[in-house]
Amino acid sequence: MSSLVLTPENQIQRLNNVFAKIEDLQSLPLERLIAPPKEKAWSIIEIIEHLNIAYSLYKNKMEIALKAAPETEKGPWSFKVRPWQRFVINSQRPKGNVRKWKVKTLQRFEPLIDKNALTQENVDAIFSQFLAHHYQLKTSIVASRSKDMKQRRITSAIGAMVRFYLPEAFEFLICHAERHMVQIDEILA
Repeated sequence: MSSLVLTPENQIQRLNNVFAKIEDLQSLPLERLIAPPKEKAWSIIEIIEHLNIAYSLYKNKMEIALKAAPETEKGPWSFKVRPWQRFVINSQRPKGNVRKWKVKTLQRFEPLIDKNALTQENVDAIFSQFLAHHYQLKTSIVASRSKDMKQRRITSAIGAMVRFYLPEAFEFLICHAERHMVQIDEILA
């Protein structure tokens, strides 16, 4: 397995691509956003809500770890991902425009949206929450540039079997968002 080296610049650039995709999605009609592509499949807005749920499980952990990470004068970091974490991250990373592994989502990550009660206001709130979460992620990546990234680890949302250093957690969340942007492209196609 080849090594995976992360940089804040690459992560920020990829997050900006996700933001551009979300801005495009916000211009779609409500019916398109809430209609599932087939029975038992998520709609676009359910995918966005799933990403909100996933991010919320990392938010506080990342904030605490970032505040506790010591300052460094080395400049922006370059971070080599450890093998197990690389496997977990790559399980989320789309390959081109294809989701590699399709797996059943754990119940705690399922979007709990009443599809019959969705209004434009609800949909706008879900998009707003997504943008707030991911702008916070971008802000954290920017703030991490001057921090020692090998000092603090956080437990993943699936439990202690995966512990990430902050750059690995950032990468996991970005790959997860990119994976679901591919899923949305599949719905739109």
